[in-house]
Amino acid sequence: MSEPSVALSTAAFFARPLADTLALAADCGYRCIEVMVTKDPASQDPREMRRLADAHDIEIRALHAPALLLTRSVWGADPIGKIDMATRVAKAAGIPLVVTHPPYRWQRAYRRWLLDSLPDVEERTGVIVAIENMFPLHVGSRPLMFHADQDLDQLAGLPHLVLDTSHAAVARHDLDAVRELFGARLRHVHLSDNAGRGWDSHLPPGEGVLDIEGFLRGLGASDFTGTVSIEVDLRKRLADPDGVRSLLISMRERTEAALGNGSIS
Repeated sequence: MSEPSVALSTAAFFARPLADTLALAADCGYRCIEVMVTKDPASQDPREMRRLADAHDIEIRALHAPALLLTRSVWGADPIGKIDMATRVAKAAGIPLVVTHPPYRWQRAYRRWLLDSLPDVEERTGVIVAIENMFPLHVGSRPLMFHADQDLDQLAGLPHLVLDTSHAAVARHDLDAVRELFGARLRHVHLSDNAGRGWDSHLPPGEGVLDIEGFLRGLGASDFTGTVSIEVDLRKRLADPDGVRSLLISMRERTEAALGNGSIS
């Protein structure tokens, strides 16, 4: 059984050119990346993505559709249209998987489309579309539910899922329990730590409250053969390029070691 691949999500360098991020990832020893679609034209162009990947001998394992508030105008406002465009781009670039967010509670047509029509899109394009677990927003002590699929039971019927460890922490879900619940439907992991203070912090692994090593060891011992994509917030560190480079190398090495049932101490 092959162990999962380790990738770097370009979300860590959201505002920087994709070309610079791929060069840095390759220099830090990453052989795989996940591209987040942003306003950077290169992140939307399959030919340019393919050119950059080939130039750096790096594989693009996933394309994150523009589902964030900051990318709400990219490829239109309709989530179905965004998925359609993402799968077309992914197919043209040879990317096997698209990551996207679940519907908001009021997006009932989108929810029905995911259940009824998405399988046809996947069959036509050969691209897997995996839905990410989300989390409530807290106002004081009260959680506000915006996404329809924050309750993990509501992800029933969706065949391909993404486990985001920081999102799970905000929702107060146990990582191993979520992994076991998702089972064979788990296609992709967004790996980061969480501060444990009720918000989505996406800290580098080891800097928060989560047992990242234990989770990775369990994942590596399971039947999961997808990609573990390191998706962290580095905005406060970008003024220290040497420190960022050292951190990227350390995160990759520690993640690879834990997945292989080694030690990250």
